[in-house]
Amino acid sequence: MKVVLENLTKRYPNRNRKIKEEVTAVDSFSFEIPDGKLIGLLGPSGCGKSTTLNMICGLERPTEGKIYFGDDDVTMLSPEHRGVGMVFQNYALYPHLTVMQNITFPLENLKGKDKLTKQQMKERALEAAKLVQIEEYMERRPSELSGGQQQRVAIARALVKTPRVLLLDEPLSNLDARLRLQTREEIKRIQRETGVTTIFVTHDQEEAMSISDMIVVMKKGAVQQIGKPQDVYDNPVNLFVAKFLGTPPINVFDGKVKDGKLYLGDSAVLSVEGVENQEVYVGIRPEGFILDDSGLLECKLINVEVSGRDTSIVSSHSAFIGTNIRSIIPAESKVDRDADSVKFNVKPFKTYIFSKETEERINCVLS
Repeated sequence: MKVVLENLTKRYPNRNRKIKEEVTAVDSFSFEIPDGKLIGLLGPSGCGKSTTLNMICGLERPTEGKIYFGDDDVTMLSPEHRGVGMVFQNYALYPHLTVMQNITFPLENLKGKDKLTKQQMKERALEAAKLVQIEEYMERRPSELSGGQQQRVAIARALVKTPRVLLLDEPLSNLDARLRLQTREEIKRIQRETGVTTIFVTHDQEEAMSISDMIVVMKKGAVQQIGKPQDVYDNPVNLFVAKFLGTPPINVFDGKVKDGKLYLGDSAVLSVEGVENQEVYVGIRPEGFILDDSGLLECKLINVEVSGRDTSIVSSHSAFIGTNIRSIIPAESKVDRDADSVKFNVKPFKTYIFSKETEERINCVLS
């Protein structure tokens, strides 16, 4: 089911009654979600992603704009008539009901030609349970399940209605790191097997990038960038997107372009084409550093952290904005831990220049 958001806007009255100006939670959000794709809504807390999800679900009514499921305008439809399945952050399972009863609960409210017999409901519940691999727990209650199992029950309950659209509101935030990794893989598998259009809300960029077909990065209610996860990571449109995506985060420096050279402090690290002389922000991905004894960028060495797969060099530089620079290099690289400084060259395709005034990315050729 294709989902189209057309200039979707949500405003709330200001909590301070003395201020008449309304608070904008979502600002003119337009996007077409292709049929059968998994879309990640990504951004920091308060950016409007859950509000957007609630408007798609029907729990919130937009101040302006339209929502279409296929060719159907569902903007004013109540949630029960939209054909959506919703999985909440806190699972929202009924503690006094068994897994079977929790899963079949949405089916009990079906009426008319959609009404099912108890046997049909049981069969549908078992089918959904098998999909999320919890069929052996059907007689247990939620308190007898682990967090990951409870999450699977919530997903099965959402899927049992064969929804046109599946909505997931930070479904992994209550799980530990290992279980979160396992469950996000399961969500992707389930989405592929069912082919249901899925919208996944999270503030965890690694989570969104790993399972989404496309991501939507939001900030203060406004869409910053939409695209395939790797494309957004490789080509951020502004400093916010560049800083929000990536673990460890991008390293940001005060820099300047002068006579075709990009400077960090007094060091000319790259050549630049197509940029006038000006002060800029420079972002370098952690993997964008090349350890080189004759490198152009000299940093004060603070620490060397070996994680097995790679090595992280922690250093500092007078032009760096923040505390410590993190540079990721291959584990086999030799680093003198007792040295006072370390030298790098930087990879042009992992380096980005941003306007100091607008923080928008400056498109140019680096070499």
